Amino acid sequence: MYKAGFWIRLGASFLDGIIIALPLMVIAGLITGNFDSDEPIAKILSALYSILLPVFWYGRTIGKRICGIRIRKYDTQEPPGIGTMLMRVVVAGIVYFITFGIGFIVSVIMVAVREDKRTIHDFIAGTEVVWD
Repeated sequence: MYKAGFWIRLGASFLDGIIIALPLMVIAGLITGNFDSDEPIAKILSALYSILLPVFWYGRTIGKRICGIRIRKYDTQEPPGIGTMLMRVVVAGIVYFITFGIGFIVSVIMVAVREDKRTIHDFIAGTEVVWD
């Protein structure tokens, strides 16, 4: 199975942003009257989407499905569970926040130069992103 590189992962994230994040921001804005992109309800719904959909949809989000890639556990090649996705989204998000985004930049470089295309959040969660 081929590893998914930077551009296809970016494309999947872009599609998720258009298809999911933007409508969530509008819905949260209609509910709260605050159309700011930092609206907590939109952030919570987006995080739930990022954590739960790959668990129930065998490692895919809508953007990943459209792009033909998926997340899987690195050692067993099985779809991620809830614990795996919590590590991947929440713990890695904390790491990226603590490092003021430098960890994210390092992850981008890792996808570009590493043969296995794994990022910091892949190592934290024990995952990889592969072509379907």
